[in-house]
Order: sequence, then C-alpha cells, then structure tokens
Amino acid sequence: MRNLLLSSLLSTCILAGCGGGGGGGGQAATPPTTPPSPPEPPPPTEFTVSGIISASGSQAVDSDTNDPVREAVDNNTLATAQPLPNPVTLGGYVNLPGAGAEGRSSITGDLDDFFLIDLLAGQRITVLVGDYLEADADLYLYNAEGEIVDSSLDVGEVESLLVEEDGSYIVNVSAFSGATNYILAIGSPELAALEHSGGNIVPWQAIVKYRDEQAGSSSLASSGLATTALPLDYGISQRAGERGRNRLMAMQSTVTDPRQLRRRLGSAIRKRAALVDTEARVRWETLLTIKSLRADPRVQSAEPNYRLHTLAVPNDEAYPLQWHYPLIGLPEAWETTNGDQDVIVAVVDTGILPGHPDLLGQLVPGYDFVRDTENSVDGDGLDPDPSDPGNDIGGTSSFHGTHVSGTVAARGNNGRGVAGVAYGSRIMPLRALGFDGGTTYDVEQAIRFAAGLANDSGTVPTQAADIINLSLGGAPFSQSTQSLLQQVRGNGVIIVAASGNEGSIQPSYPAAYDGVISVSAVDTQRRITNYSNTGPRIDVAAPGGNSGVDLTGDGYPDGVLSTSGDVGGGSLNYVYSFSSGTSMAAPHVAGVLALMKSINPDLTPEDVDSMLIAGSLTEDLGPGGRDDQFGHGLIDANRAVIAALESIGSTPAEIPRLVASVNSLNFGAATTELTLSLRNGGLGTLQLNSVTASASWLTVSADDIDNNGLGEYSVSVNRSNIEAGVYSADITADSSVNTVNIRVFMSVGGADFASDVGVLYILLYDPVADEPVDQWVSSGSQGVYPFRFENVAPGEYEIVAGSDADNDLLICDAGESCGAYLTIDQPVRINIDNNLQGLNFAAEYVVSLPNITADTGATGSGAGDTETRSFQRPKVRSAQDE
Repeated sequence: MRNLLLSSLLSTCILAGCGGGGGGGGQAATPPTTPPSPPEPPPPTEFTVSGIISASGSQAVDSDTNDPVREAVDNNTLATAQPLPNPVTLGGYVNLPGAGAEGRSSITGDLDDFFLIDLLAGQRITVLVGDYLEADADLYLYNAEGEIVDSSLDVGEVESLLVEEDGSYIVNVSAFSGATNYILAIGSPELAALEHSGGNIVPWQAIVKYRDEQAGSSSLASSGLATTALPLDYGISQRAGERGRNRLMAMQSTVTDPRQLRRRLGSAIRKRAALVDTEARVRWETLLTIKSLRADPRVQSAEPNYRLHTLAVPNDEAYPLQWHYPLIGLPEAWETTNGDQDVIVAVVDTGILPGHPDLLGQLVPGYDFVRDTENSVDGDGLDPDPSDPGNDIGGTSSFHGTHVSGTVAARGNNGRGVAGVAYGSRIMPLRALGFDGGTTYDVEQAIRFAAGLANDSGTVPTQAADIINLSLGGAPFSQSTQSLLQQVRGNGVIIVAASGNEGSIQPSYPAAYDGVISVSAVDTQRRITNYSNTGPRIDVAAPGGNSGVDLTGDGYPDGVLSTSGDVGGGSLNYVYSFSSGTSMAAPHVAGVLALMKSINPDLTPEDVDSMLIAGSLTEDLGPGGRDDQFGHGLIDANRAVIAALESIGSTPAEIPRLVASVNSLNFGAATTELTLSLRNGGLGTLQLNSVTASASWLTVSADDIDNNGLGEYSVSVNRSNIEAGVYSADITADSSVNTVNIRVFMSVGGADFASDVGVLYILLYDPVADEPVDQWVSSGSQGVYPFRFENVAPGEYEIVAGSDADNDLLICDAGESCGAYLTIDQPVRINIDNNLQGLNFAAEYVVSLPNITADTGATGSGAGDTETRSFQRPKVRSAQDE
C-alpha cells in the first residue's frame, strides 16, 4: 500500500549573493548590485486533502459481500466458516440466485454466510435484516459437529438466539428470499426485546387467513392459484375456522411428495439434513411452512399457533443497552423521582415524530418555526405542527430532534424500547432546523416561544418551558442572541446547549454564550471524546458516546441509544438508534435538571449555577476543580436530586450504596487496560472492603482512590500462556453496605481478527449541490483506511465514507458501515482554502433497533436500519490504495 499521508509543504529560500570589493590603492569598493525581486507567485487554486479513517477492533465484515472491488473469501460452507472475535458487530450480505443488484453474487447467489466463533452461555446472537421489506434472512446456530442446535426463523427485521452453553459454534446467516444486507451482533445482554418468538408454538399447526375470499378468489383461480388447491399444495388440512376469518390448519407431519416439501421449506430445504434433533426439526419445519404460506399470494396472513402463559415482560426492553444512565447515577436518582408532568423541557431541533410509541403522552404542543418552505420540506412555513417530515422519503433523514427528545423524556416503565432521563416530565418540541439546517432568526423565534415571549407564531404556550435544550450550533457570536438568552434566563428558564462536535477549543455558539450551560461529551470510560469541543466555556460533561467501539461488550456500538425514525422502504418506521455527539450529551443534562425542577419548581438558573460551581451536581473528573474538558465534572443525577431536596430544606435519608460506572467491560482481542470507577451512589458512609477478580488473567489495581477505597481502578488482562478462545470473568467489589459484580470479556489469539468494515468509498461531498465531487476507494488494512483528495477547488465540503455491501452504488445503507468527519450525527463542513491533512474519523456500523410492541412481542413498524443517509457513489473497479 502506498503512503497516502500528505507530506509537509516545501518551503523555498531565495539566496542573494553579496559581491565584495577587495580594492586596494585607495579605490572605493563597488557596491553590490541587488537583483530585482521575483514576482509573487499566484495563490494556489487547488489543494490536497488527506486523512485516515479507522474501524474499531470489535467490527468485522462478511468476507464475500456483493461488492466486487475486494476479492471474496468463501464462507459459504461449514468447512469454510469465517472466524470472528467475540463480542462483534458484523455487516454482511446474502442473496438467492438472480436477486439483488448486479455484483459478485447476483447470478450465482450467496445463500449462506458461516462464522466460526467461541461463545459463552447467556450471550445473545442477533441479526438485523436491512432489506426486510423485500427479502428474508434466517439465523442458525451449529455445534462443532455441524448439527443445527437452534434457529430463528421470523419474518421481519430481527432474528435472535440465546446461547445456552459455553463452546465453539458456527453461526449461520441464511437467505430465505430475495437479497439483503444485515447486521450480525453478538454480545452479552439477554435483551428481551430482541428475542425471537418461535419457541412456544404448537407443532404442525398454523393460523391462516385466505386472501380476498369474497371477491378475489375468481381472479386467483384464473391464475391457477385457487385457494381450494392450497391444502394439497402444502400438505395441510383445516381443523377449525371458516370463510372470511382465521382457520386453524394442521400440517401433515410426514411429507413424501417432493413438491409439497419444496413448497414448505423453500430454499431452506438444504438445511434439513443438519437437523438431527427431532423436536428442533419439527419446530423448524412448522415455522418454515408458515413463512412459505405468508409469501403465497393466496394467503393474507399466516401465524404460528402459540402456547400462551403468564409473562413477566420486563419494562423498557432496550434499557440494558443504555449504558449512559448508570454512568451518571440515574438509577439511584429514579428512586427519588423520575420527573413531573408539570416540568417541561423545550427541545429546539429538527422537530419530533409524535407517533413514536415511546413519545406518546410525553409531548405538550409545540411549533414549527422553519419559515423557508424549501428547507422545511413539509410544504409550508410557520405552522403549529412541529412534526419532523424527514429530509427525503428514501433514507436521508436523521430525526435528530426525536433522538434528543427521547433522551430527555422517552416513556419509562411502559414495557417497550428505552427510557428517558426524566420520563415523568414532558417535552415541548420546537422545529427550527430543516433539510439544510436552520437560521439564527428561526432558532431565536423558537427560543422566544419556549420562554413565553412574543414571537412570529403570534402565540405563546399555555405554560412556558422550564428548560431549553439546544443541541445545535454553527453561528458566530451575536450580541442580539446573547441579549435574548439573557432575557430568557431572566424569566427563570434554564438553557442547556451542546458544546459542538469540531474537536476544537474555540468557543462554539450558542453553548459559549453567557448564561448557557455548555456540555461536553464523554465515552463509556468517562474519557472526553475526540469530537467534543472543549475549552474555558465548558460547564459540565455528560455521556455522548463513541459509536466506533464496543467496550461494554453488548455487541452494539457504544453510542447513546434513543428514539428515532427511519424511512427505509419508502415509509416511516419508528426505531431506536445509537448516535454519538455532544448533541446526545446535552439532553442528559437537561433531563437531570428536569428531575431537580420536579423536586423544587422554584429553582432558578442562578441556583443551578451556584450548585454547579459548588460541585453539588457533578462528579469531579480530570484535574481537581473546574477544567477545560469536563467543566465542573460529569453530571451526577443522584447528587443533583439530593441537592434539589436540600434546597427545599428536606434531609434525604442517609442510605449509602456502592455503584460501578459500568456493568461490563469488553477487552476484545487487543485491549489490555480499561478503567472502572467505584463510588458511593447514595448518602452516608460506606467502606470498600475488597475488590477481587475471579480469574488469574484479570487484575484490578487502585489508581486514584480515597480513604474509603472509592475512586478509579485500573483493570488489566494478561493473555500470556492462555489458549485461544473467548473468556469471561467477574470483578466483585464488596463494601460495608452491598456488593457489586462487573462482567469482563476477553478474547485470546486464534485467528487474526483485524478490524474491518469492508471496502470504504470516501466521498468529498458538496453539501450545496448535494453530490460528490471526488471519491477515494480504500480496502484498508488492520482497520486503517487512508484517503487523499488532490486538485480540490476552494470551497466548503463534507467528507463522508461508507461501504456498499450490496453494490447498489449507495453507501451507508442498512447493514453497511458509515462515517463522516467528525461525526455521522452532524458532519462538519470543512472550508478548504489550503492543504489539509489529519482529517481523521471513524467508520462504524450504525445500528437501529426496531420498535417492539410489548404486549405481543411482535415487531411494529420499525426497521433494522441505520439512521444515516445514503450517498450515491460513482462506479469503480478497484481500490485506489492497492
């Protein structure tokens, strides 16, 4: 691979010679002649831009996608299974022959991807099917002997299995119909929301409703598809039901007719020999027959006949993936309050998806202040409907405001999705950002509305907001905006803003205005993120995440998980997505302030300032006292709630509790040291008695602790003299009050697990023209993808990158990796007026979880899809770095 880094600019030096006169005999020396100065060279009109894109060690790619640029490595059989690390997030592609875009496997098909991996009991294997509306993929688990020990055969976005025993396994993603990208995630949590539903069924039975029995049967009959022939075609018979409603159908348990067998099992008939367990085979054939019936044009619906029993459905199924809440002491704070419906947080952003199941009942009336009809996309200007229409039905919407709002106050304890920080409070959605961002004036009108001040809507809310969240930025200092914010603050409204994602120490507005709480972003390790702005205007830090890694070991990126939307397939779907950025950090703080206002509604912005400066709302990180990275420290929800109680003269009960910053740590195959924080999450005194590790390869040592043993601990692993495989152990922290366990995962040796997100197509993108002006194609090496654009004309650009596993000439589709400088959430526009180097960023699989309805366990209108937009790329034949 050739070196793609930009070399240093050459400097020129013009040397002028000096003539010396020796002269003797009293003669005067001849003065030297000065050559005329050369003309100034014209300023350059073209520049070079370069950088490096990185992929984390927990990410991998299917070795035989449909993208022909990289040579495929066969993983289509048990014998050629592709080795994987554990935990892992992988992007892949499968298709039946003749299905999908033109590419490597479009003609011959890529029916199966097999992956060799060591798994631990209790781990969950999940497949998110990217193109589930047009295709279907299934999930199989084989043991070391090549026998199928479990399978997930649902129709929709999610296939999921739970590992029952430690061992070496082969995971198989199998195409049932069509062509699709997918995400394979293997990690630790037993996430109820993503469990498949095929376990508790009556074998050899299905509940079937025929299509158009009243009027359409004749048209079906004319096509040779009469419903009367359906039982014979599948070897089934009717047990109960009648015309126009559901029928209970029984399947013949022994089918010898090869045509019936093929109709039942479809392309999956090739799996039959590997099912040696009779019970597993019966369940498999029952579910596959139902899948085939669903695809039959004569059938309106086909479902398993479930065995029902009393269920203890856990609330907020995806809460185990919200690592960012225990990090700020939120579970302890919730024991006192989860918010109050009279406390309102205004979110000035891209608007809201009011129909999202986790936002129903959480909203008060808002307003749409995007006046430019071209930018608003909703067909009008100012109006009382703050709904986010999406940028373009076709996959280009971020639904940024919905994600931010969900972090503030998504419904909690409702048996679905996620929870918000202050889920007992409410949100005032104010739309001020449209397709191409927004304007200072529109944002100011939204702020005025939130505060109950006169504004261009001609109305004011019935109740003004208590807190305003501004996860936006980009404008320079404005005295008029500063004056407005001071006026709003004078009305008792607390203002919170994201510090910005430029990785800069320069002030970013509105966060840097006086009277605004500026929020920087930390990751799971409580480290400042590479994208977060820092500097003297930072007031507090909060979780913003890093979607390029999986240090929690749950098989998903360490972004902030919240409510979102997706427009895959041309229709709106409600999902839950992982995003990273200071935009995600700010609503954590806004939510915590809402908890405080729920206890003491009379808290003023000045009260909050005093508490923040006194350290009553935070855990101090970095150098003692305020610093330019974390401000006054990491927001601590429980401390904030205690401070609010004390502000009304209430004396909280002194109930100490030992809490840890994380529930699990993932060292993967390369990381050797991580950080664990142990602290008192309550009031009173506790003494840490011991911190022990359950394995000899795991060491925990004190790093920065107090006299009670609380503080930072260094956790390290030693892979020396350990056989290849995946290992788990526990850290046990025992105190005078309670005991805390932290699960630890580590991989050792074996195959060379280099991080890989596939071939990356890096685009130099013109955001005004909405098209790429140049492309660099990189196959990468060891998770490193250099890029270099030459002869770049001056102007403003964005740099985006992504893979194209299905070879449809669109990057960043569902199941594909994606990245942008500096973050996917809010790409930074780069002003290119000189040569630039070091424009480094990460590419990762951006995962969205589908909307799960808690009462049935079935998927709703969600999508296993990415939240990012897709970008058209030019067609190429090879990578430029090879």
